[in-house]
Amino acid sequence: MKVLKFGGSSVATPERINHLIDLVEPRIKSGEALTIVCSAFGGVTDMLIEMSDLAARGKEKYIGLYHQFTDRHQQAVQSLLSGDALLSTQEEINKNHQTLKELLRGIFLVREASPRTMDYVLSFGERSSNFIIAHAMRARGLDADFLDARKIIKTNKDFGNAKVKFGLTYDKISEHFSTTIGRTQIVTGFIATATGGLTTTLGRGGSDYTAAILAGALNAEILEIWTDVDGVLTSDPRKVKKAFSLPQLSYAEAMEMSHFGAKVIYPPTIQPALEADIPIYIKNTLNPTHPGTRIHNAYDEEWRSPIKGISSLKDVVLLSLEGSGMMGVPGISSRLFTSLANKEINVILITQASSEHSICIAVAKKDAEEAKEAIDNAFEQEIMGHKIDPVKIEDNLCIMAVIGEKMRAVPGIAGKLFQALGRNGINVIAIAQGSSELNISFVIDQKDEAKCLNLVHDAFFLSESKTIHLFMIGVGLIGGTLLQQINDQKKLLKDRYAIDIAVCGIANSKKMLFDNDGIDLESWKKQLGASGDSSDPNGFVEKMINMNLSNSIFIDNTANKSIPDLYESILDANISITTPNKVATSSSYASYLNLKNKARDKGVYFLYETNVGAGLPILSTMKNLINSGDRILKIEAVVSGSLSFIFNSFDGSVPFSSLVAQAKEKGFTEPDPREDLSGQDVKRKIIILTREAGFHIEPENVILDPILPKELMGVEGVDAFFEKLEEYDVAFKDKVEEAKAEGKVWRFIAETENGNAKIGLKKVGPDSPFHGLSGADNMVVMTTERYNTRPLVVKGPGAGAEVTAGGVFADLLTIVNIT
Repeated sequence: MKVLKFGGSSVATPERINHLIDLVEPRIKSGEALTIVCSAFGGVTDMLIEMSDLAARGKEKYIGLYHQFTDRHQQAVQSLLSGDALLSTQEEINKNHQTLKELLRGIFLVREASPRTMDYVLSFGERSSNFIIAHAMRARGLDADFLDARKIIKTNKDFGNAKVKFGLTYDKISEHFSTTIGRTQIVTGFIATATGGLTTTLGRGGSDYTAAILAGALNAEILEIWTDVDGVLTSDPRKVKKAFSLPQLSYAEAMEMSHFGAKVIYPPTIQPALEADIPIYIKNTLNPTHPGTRIHNAYDEEWRSPIKGISSLKDVVLLSLEGSGMMGVPGISSRLFTSLANKEINVILITQASSEHSICIAVAKKDAEEAKEAIDNAFEQEIMGHKIDPVKIEDNLCIMAVIGEKMRAVPGIAGKLFQALGRNGINVIAIAQGSSELNISFVIDQKDEAKCLNLVHDAFFLSESKTIHLFMIGVGLIGGTLLQQINDQKKLLKDRYAIDIAVCGIANSKKMLFDNDGIDLESWKKQLGASGDSSDPNGFVEKMINMNLSNSIFIDNTANKSIPDLYESILDANISITTPNKVATSSSYASYLNLKNKARDKGVYFLYETNVGAGLPILSTMKNLINSGDRILKIEAVVSGSLSFIFNSFDGSVPFSSLVAQAKEKGFTEPDPREDLSGQDVKRKIIILTREAGFHIEPENVILDPILPKELMGVEGVDAFFEKLEEYDVAFKDKVEEAKAEGKVWRFIAETENGNAKIGLKKVGPDSPFHGLSGADNMVVMTTERYNTRPLVVKGPGAGAEVTAGGVFADLLTIVNIT
């Protein structure tokens, strides 16, 4: 015998019912012994509750709902049957619905719908659907009988959630089925009877429970639960898009996942099957070829992750009872839980400190105030004596549960879990774990529910890849190049490292664009241009924080002086930052130190490798030297691509003004070359290098010997500047000749030693590493305790969109631990 249960979505329409019959017909005809349990048509139970509520409140609108109810069932009969079968079924359904009409009229007159009455009202859903389905199967030539479960399932009189009398029920089931061999029974789910024939219901998941009871009584080979999803999923697919169906679960895992929100099954459903060791299959009526999920006792050795899934329960309230009067006092817990039990309040989670100073419990939001009152009353004397504090309530919470039998065999699961949560700014308010290590439950703020689900799903490789969510301000030359590089590398990163990069927010100076699922990098320019959101850095950061996506990284590709003011709030939201923008790291030392400390305290990254030397590994090299115990004694650096080009070509063959013009034409300088010639950019970089070497330096401490005189720097307009610059060509030629006479060349060099920094033109000979510089290359020469007689040299292109974007990309990969 195999027991099959079909839920409301599987029998919602005549088309679905025909599909159900298509599924079971070949199995029945091939000789399989099947018992089929069906729910009410999808939505009908809610309709019956609503019409009863309206009637009890004296609202005649219930009559309209009643007619919708009857019309729906009559339409189903007319669609599925014809001839005599149609007429006889209609007649029986009409009688049944006339009884419901009279019952609703009675509720309307007395203005009351008691639990006992409601159970009877709700029974009309399952009785109608299963009666129609049984006759539809007969019309298709199948030997099928309608079986009202009230004849075989016996309960107590706890209306609304009746308790099954298993001994009597199993006897009734055996007796009935001994007389129906060879005929398929179509059984009403959800309903039963108490002593005296009063109709009862089995509570939430009742139809599944009916099927499990039948499976246990009949010692069924398997129990199949047919629904509208492909089995039990690793998480809620509405919140975790990467959720997928699990091939198998143990009974214990299924119980845990269903308790914490998996809607496919309900814990009591499993119990009769578990006791009889009957495998349960969760299948999809709409996708019947999918294998679904098998629930059984065997341990799944092949599963790749120590956890099977993560579930959540929202609308939870945490109640805390604490005080010195609890410590070492026997019976505190007993009094607490007795007070709640007397009010029939279910406790979802319990945690107690070993000091016995406090006990925390989680209850449903609807029970919070009653629970607080019950506990306060139970400990009234201790509260009045100030030995115990009044109960504290924390609301807007949810419980997360990480589930898997393999967790007990793998060390470090909790550490990995809470580290991932901490790095993403998710605060854990309470924790509970049983000694079986089957379930780690913890309480968090409800606003973090979806973020936490996705984060844990990724962290434990339940997803095929870990998703990184990027937000980028500045999509011009550097930003646009970076987006192209990310797009080009996406497949490799996913295939090789299981990293999936989603760019969820971009902005230029005019517009900004957001997409939770990731912006299409093939058409980002078009999408951004069509966006209706005007660009606003504050609004961009606020939106990014409110999106609350896991593994978020902010990239500032601008030279904007105001955006770094937002860095602190970004780090406060546990979002890492990488940027080529030098403002934050070269302004006040206090601000620089604050951001570094903030990142450290929050467990996130603040990276700025491209602040000096674009994509050259300068800052990371310094960090590695210092962290490994070396000490940086002196740094000499040519760190301006534009000035490097100018002075590397400064041999007297071309006037100085012409060299500057060439640099401008090649795009090495800013539109106004004085921004480069002022040395301010080099000043910012030597400040950063000095600080990274471990010294405290402020911008005003740097000695800058200018290349050009003040009167030339103050000329109004770029064209006028170039005209005036020509007047200095002779003086610059004389400088060249002066250096040549000594066998040297001019370089614009920044130096820092013992925290003292200076910048200026310097003559260097062939013995200097700077002598052979060419093109627009940068060079940083580090003299350290280890690299003393022969300094360490980092040299290469220090400017350009490709190398700068590549440096930002490298920082990004460091943040996601791909190095």
